Amino acid sequence: QVQLVESGGGLVQAGGSLRLSCAASRGIFGLTTMGWYRQGPGLQRELVAAMTIAGTTNYADSVKGRFTISKENGKNTPYLQMNGLKPEDTGVYYCNVRGVSGEYWGQGTQVTVSS
Repeated sequence: QVQLVESGGGLVQAGGSLRLSCAASRGIFGLTTMGWYRQGPGLQRELVAAMTIAGTTNYADSVKGRFTISKENGKNTPYLQMNGLKPEDTGVYYCNVRGVSGEYWGQGTQVTVSS
């Protein structure tokens, strides 16, 4: 079983930046996509950004131009650079990785943006 651990969340003022990281306990067989989801207070979990193994990216309209998903060569997990943060970006951010062996989620990291 692969375990994912997110880090980099915290409290930041509106307009600030955070960089989220995700670490995996072991390699992921047949990796296909990786991404970040978030769940705001009282809201459903939603896709923030995703990246295929080929490098194709997809972003929620609300974060386009502000957030960037990336990965290091040889790594199985993504980063999320978040700039220009807004109070509505507040929530728990989850790392998600999908491969032939299954789909894996982290426990989440809290991001709080104050106005």
